[in-house]
Amino acid sequence: MKLAGAAINQTPLDWENNLRNIKIAIEQAREQQVDILCLPEMSIPGYGCEDLFLHDWVSVECFERLLEIKEWCVDIVVCVGLPVRLNGITYNTACVISNQKILGFTAKQFLANDGVHYEPRWFSSWVPNTVQEFEMLGQTYAIGDIIYEHLGVTFAFEICEDAWRNKDRPAYRHKEKGVQLIINPSASHFAMSKTDVRYHLVVDASREFACTYLYTNLLGNEAGKMIYDGEIIIAQNGNLIHRNVLLSFKDVDMECAEVDILNPLPLVDVPVLPPVDENREFVSAVTLALFDYMRKSRSRGFVLSLSGGADSSLCAVLVAEMVTRAVEELGLEEFVRKTNCLTPEELPVFSQFSGKQLRNALVGKLLITAYQGTVNSSDDTFRSAEELAKSIGAVFYNWTIDEEVTGYRGKIESAIGRNLTWEHDDVTLQNIQARVRAPGIWMLANLNNSLLLATSNRSEASVGYATMDGDTAGSISPIAGVDKAFIRQWLVWAQLELGYEGLQYVNNLQPSAELRPLERAQTDEKDLMPYPLLNQMERLAFYDRLSPQQVFEKLKGGDYADNDLKLYVQRFFSLWSRNQWKRERYAPAFHLDDYNVDPRSWLRFPILSGGYRQELGEIGG
Repeated sequence: MKLAGAAINQTPLDWENNLRNIKIAIEQAREQQVDILCLPEMSIPGYGCEDLFLHDWVSVECFERLLEIKEWCVDIVVCVGLPVRLNGITYNTACVISNQKILGFTAKQFLANDGVHYEPRWFSSWVPNTVQEFEMLGQTYAIGDIIYEHLGVTFAFEICEDAWRNKDRPAYRHKEKGVQLIINPSASHFAMSKTDVRYHLVVDASREFACTYLYTNLLGNEAGKMIYDGEIIIAQNGNLIHRNVLLSFKDVDMECAEVDILNPLPLVDVPVLPPVDENREFVSAVTLALFDYMRKSRSRGFVLSLSGGADSSLCAVLVAEMVTRAVEELGLEEFVRKTNCLTPEELPVFSQFSGKQLRNALVGKLLITAYQGTVNSSDDTFRSAEELAKSIGAVFYNWTIDEEVTGYRGKIESAIGRNLTWEHDDVTLQNIQARVRAPGIWMLANLNNSLLLATSNRSEASVGYATMDGDTAGSISPIAGVDKAFIRQWLVWAQLELGYEGLQYVNNLQPSAELRPLERAQTDEKDLMPYPLLNQMERLAFYDRLSPQQVFEKLKGGDYADNDLKLYVQRFFSLWSRNQWKRERYAPAFHLDDYNVDPRSWLRFPILSGGYRQELGEIGG
């Protein structure tokens, strides 16, 4: 039997795009004489429809589209995901179509309700071992926990979260019923190193349940924040039969393999994968996410306030690497069709370029940068910004904002009747510099119909080390899901491994906001604490969910004296609780790690709270 999975790049409610991708996948599978094709979870409407799943009309629209898809399924079994809404209750289902006939709808039994997932808000769980009938558009169908048969092979489903429920997972019941093939359509979000966990979830299951297992994940930046890696795995009795290359720029990645289900491979121990290279994973995920975000928002490129520091330098390199990877996989013509970045007259000219020359020419069409200096900016950061922009081909502007800062300062000094000084008005004088950078860079974004890249990282978001309506201004915040320590080491890696020699300047600088006078030698870590320590506390506090006292006890005896550590813990938790309002207003960010601090996805916290006053007073007691 030939099995196939098709990872497809869907968009919520983009019926034309979604059905086109489904049709292409079915046509490719039929050309390869595939017997069973699995498409991802919620592949008709898109997984990220959120509260629209509660709208009756959406489920009806999905069903009407399903009837279109049914007609394409000639001499093939196709599994396609859609919501089915019965009596005001929505179920997450996989529909099985066999040779233009709907055999039934398997409904998801376990709903993801942790981290970035809120499925119980929209869907209801199906009761295991139950099947019922329903009527839709004049026809009667079966829905529930169904076992199917094709070419003498019995198959059933685990839908995404179903497989993550350990001893409760449906596969245990499937094994008792003699199911030979388990199919898993998923929308399993990307997180660094998660693919290793998913690999074992599937391949170990094929061994434990003595079956063949077909897994298919969604692909791309579907709805804005979540990224899907498009993983397809086919395994049997612990043997890995097929696994694809992840995070493709293609709309459809259809992968297939011949599997003898009636005479299966012998049971084997599941091989251990080599360690995941998170630096490569990160760049693969973010470049795909940027590419999809740009084209799905119908933007013409990106604009970036390039300070010469680590965060903005990373954003610039990610755009350049996006161009490199997308052109390499798609080809120039398809890249241009998707991005609309060249005129018909320009395309033949660009077709003569290759390598870095082509990359730089395209980056020049897609990335506009500006260095907005003040009297507090150093020559080092200007050189860093200018040389990096030049090395990747980005448009580079350079202007100062001292006149605007002086104007605002003079207005306020006149109004309040006194001069502002660094001794008494430090934060105010820092913030006005960051804020007056926003209008000019927004103007460039508006003029070019481009996305403004905000440059905040997760470490800064945790402690509010950012100026609201200043450096947080942006359409999208691509690196807000990773910490500063990761960013700094990644930039060194990118210089050495990816050949971005323009990073040599920023890699020799200490991170600094450069908002105080230069003689004060401002650095981020002097203002806050060492970044590695900040990141440790962040994880202990909100991933491991420890109290301030528990965090202190966990870190005692390390690199810091108890008194210093106590002050750092108090500072972290105070800054965290004081700055929740800022995190509520950050530009949309990609989920990249096993957690994030975005209150609209992974971590909710009250805007107003007691600020850990009692807990912080008890530290070390």
